[in-house]
Amino acid sequence: MKMKIKQPNKQQPTKPSLGELGVKASLWGRFGGAFDLDRWYEIWVTITHNKSRSFLTAFGVFWGMFMLVLMVGAGNALNEGISSQVEGFASNSCFFWTQNTSEPYKGFRKGRRWNMLNSDVEIIRQKVPELHYISPMLFGGSGDRNVVRGEKGGSYQVKGCYPEYDLIEKSRIISGRYINDIDIAENRKVCIIGERIYEVLFQTGEDAIGKLVKVNGIYFQVIGVAQKMSNASIGGSTDESVILPFSTMQKAFNQGNVIHFLGATSRPGVKVKVMEDKISETLKSIHQISPDDNEAVGSVNIEDQFTMFNYLFLGINGLIWIVGLGTLLAGAIGVSNIMLVTVRERTKEIGIRRALGATPGNIIGQILTESVVLTVLAGIGGIVLGVGLLSAVGIALSQSDQFFKDPQIGFGMATGALVILLMVGTFAGFIPAQRAMMIKPIEAIREE
Repeated sequence: MKMKIKQPNKQQPTKPSLGELGVKASLWGRFGGAFDLDRWYEIWVTITHNKSRSFLTAFGVFWGMFMLVLMVGAGNALNEGISSQVEGFASNSCFFWTQNTSEPYKGFRKGRRWNMLNSDVEIIRQKVPELHYISPMLFGGSGDRNVVRGEKGGSYQVKGCYPEYDLIEKSRIISGRYINDIDIAENRKVCIIGERIYEVLFQTGEDAIGKLVKVNGIYFQVIGVAQKMSNASIGGSTDESVILPFSTMQKAFNQGNVIHFLGATSRPGVKVKVMEDKISETLKSIHQISPDDNEAVGSVNIEDQFTMFNYLFLGINGLIWIVGLGTLLAGAIGVSNIMLVTVRERTKEIGIRRALGATPGNIIGQILTESVVLTVLAGIGGIVLGVGLLSAVGIALSQSDQFFKDPQIGFGMATGALVILLMVGTFAGFIPAQRAMMIKPIEAIREE
């Protein structure tokens, strides 16, 4: 008679029995919480035992972290985009121009037109000790094909500046150099052309330095090619402007001794507002304008603009974190509620653990670990998806000059998000863990 040997069935992993859990609890208590693969496997089985419930619970944390990453990335992109619009401007700078007087003064009627003059610059240097750099400016109209080289040409803005102006509004020189003091002193017929002008007048790769271009009917030698640093620029974009030495432009185009615009920076540690007020007072005194006339001298304080932007971004970031953390807290409350239900369902199991030697600390650690694992897994998923979406948006907007630029989160924010996830997971599991610790072994074993 042949004996049939029964082959063991290959079964899928099942949830550990109460006896197995009790033995593991005893071993866990004896070895003081050392790393145990079985323990982590048990946590995984507990989480996946009811997949739908675990998924819906984790989704709240996932969505909260996803939205937090998106909002922080969007806030950073807005910050970067707006900052790029004023990149290159010295944050301690101020600009001045003339306007009609609004009050009669010393025999002059209201509404009088007046001009800043070359001599004003030296007087301001002497009377305003808070001043660091100062540069007058001239502007020339962009007439029909006013910048020409051979048969190529176009209509572009023409500016006259001092060398100090590059310390007030920075230009990115990609070839050659900027205007220097010798150019001013000798009234040299030299110029800096914008990158766009170079592309129109010269062949790709051709060296423009030393070549001649005709600006408003007069030939100038190119000494530099400049690229814009921001969309905001005084007198037009640097890409489409020709910059001349101030003294040369004034004489070559018969501008007299008139100044169209004045840029200045304050000394380190001095508020721009202090310098702005003193320069305005000095100009009013020189040109017989009422000290109470608030309209005659136009000015813009770049420091005030930067301060406004900083407060704006501070408010936006604060709102982002309040909304994001509120969403995460809602997700944590969901996790906590589900963990309370889980503890209720596992009352008998916890009682057996206690009876076999598991300490209250072991029970609390088990529940907290399950809560943290569920929360961290969901949160990491939200971070990964959020960063991926931000990267895709950043690539799509990389070629545009919008107020929304490079939407990304920093490494510090990502690290902080993980810390927040650990705190949220611990918070979510604390109350259920306390509930589990209060279960008495005898009462739990009797429970049906």
